[in-house]
Amino acid sequence: MDACKRRGLRRDAEINRERIMTAARVAFRERGLDVPLEEIARRAEVNIATLYRRFPDREALIEAILADHMADFVEAAEAAERTDDPWEAFAELVEHICGMQAADQGVTEGFTVCFPGAALEAPRARAMAAVERVIERARRAGTLRPDFTGQDLMLIMMANAGVLGSTRGAAPQAWRRLIALILGACRTDRLGPPLPPAPSTADLHAAMSSARPQR
Repeated sequence: MDACKRRGLRRDAEINRERIMTAARVAFRERGLDVPLEEIARRAEVNIATLYRRFPDREALIEAILADHMADFVEAAEAAERTDDPWEAFAELVEHICGMQAADQGVTEGFTVCFPGAALEAPRARAMAAVERVIERARRAGTLRPDFTGQDLMLIMMANAGVLGSTRGAAPQAWRRLIALILGACRTDRLGPPLPPAPSTADLHAAMSSARPQR
């Protein structure tokens, strides 16, 4: 096969991959991560065999689509570290992450699911490390309740995912009230009784892994 033909085949493969990813972004945003792959192939105007040549399974396609969203999570968490006011940094970060979930059903599900590949887990770990620093700074400033942990942020995201799943069509702004109520409960000047023990990181990881979409 001559070089010109090989370049043409590579170009065709790149075009098909981008068409699949464009279709998947829209489908995941509208319907979540369990959209049939056949539906994505139909939207991309390729056959299912072409989709599987570009992405061997559902997880590979999900990781490719969510990679940009996870990069946004990292950027938001690290930007929050540079915000002067510790409480504003924490509150705005929570609102930003939950807003990302509200804007995209795939993100709603994907941010509370563990995937085995480094494409998502490595940036997730980087984002959560920055989140922990934002939390610690707000705790030290005395504005965030002292027993709040990084695991609690994951619980907030899971709770937000549940509310969004129930209200996205009928009351799409309901999540904002949920987050306002939660943030109010997190301030030290509104402190109630001590919280029950937080779930461990391992327990949350197990829960997120069990929620991973099947092939």
